[in-house]
Amino acid sequence: MKALRMFNRSLRDSLKSVVRNLSLSTAAITCSSITLIILAVAMILSYNVKNITNDLEKELTIVVYIKEEGTEEQIGELKTKLDGMENVEKYEYKSKEEWKLEIKNSSDTFSSALDYLDNNPLLNSFTVTVKEVKDLKITSEEIKKFDFIESVDYGEGMAEKLISAFDIVEKITLIIVGALVVVTAFLIGNTIKLTIFSRKNEIEIMRLVGATNIRVRLPFIFEGIILGIIGSIIPVIVSIYGYVILYDHFHGYIFTQIITLVKPFNFVLYIAGILLALGAVIGMIGSSRAVRKYLKI
Repeated sequence: MKALRMFNRSLRDSLKSVVRNLSLSTAAITCSSITLIILAVAMILSYNVKNITNDLEKELTIVVYIKEEGTEEQIGELKTKLDGMENVEKYEYKSKEEWKLEIKNSSDTFSSALDYLDNNPLLNSFTVTVKEVKDLKITSEEIKKFDFIESVDYGEGMAEKLISAFDIVEKITLIIVGALVVVTAFLIGNTIKLTIFSRKNEIEIMRLVGATNIRVRLPFIFEGIILGIIGSIIPVIVSIYGYVILYDHFHGYIFTQIITLVKPFNFVLYIAGILLALGAVIGMIGSSRAVRKYLKI
């Protein structure tokens, strides 16, 4: 009961303090809002870049061409071998007749050329999608060792360059987000420290009347949490509505339907949760450290 009374009293005092020291509270909230908005933009960009690179990586497949003399039984054996490969996520078999029909439908020129030929020059094939594109080359080399294989194509050279570029972009975005988290924590924490440091006399009076360290520190910790949460409300609203408007404006993709944006539902809630949690945690840590370190409690 005593702990509950202390909790309620500290929470009430912290709410009063936020209102009573409105100018300082406004400064802390403004700083929190600005830095968290920048962080929110960085997180949204980072997540969408990762989503786009993942989508593009899925387009990197291995095309396995089967020798012309390959029988149905041999094709079945190849399917069994592909099923047993650890890095193969799925594959699609397409006969040379299906290839011919698809090519004819895609272009009148190709259609005329194929009609002119007496025999179908195309080959039966498998289009293989892998689980890890980083192992695309290794997987293709393993498939080349199978019997009845005419050739294996995965865009050698270009695929490695794309995978390397994707890795670099992903690492850069993660570094930027990480750096912004540190900067955000620093700015918000120091702003809250200033608001508490300006009330040093108030804390000294509390100590003189016999208040324990926890009794002195708890209201300020709650105050830091409240300021952090209030400061994150505007970034949350901007993130949710801003991203939904952006998504609708571009119809869910940028330039081409291959480059798609992350769907707003759940994603914006995820971002909002992170912003609220960061605001509360940074506010709590900043106020706690200020009371302990700067005011020598």
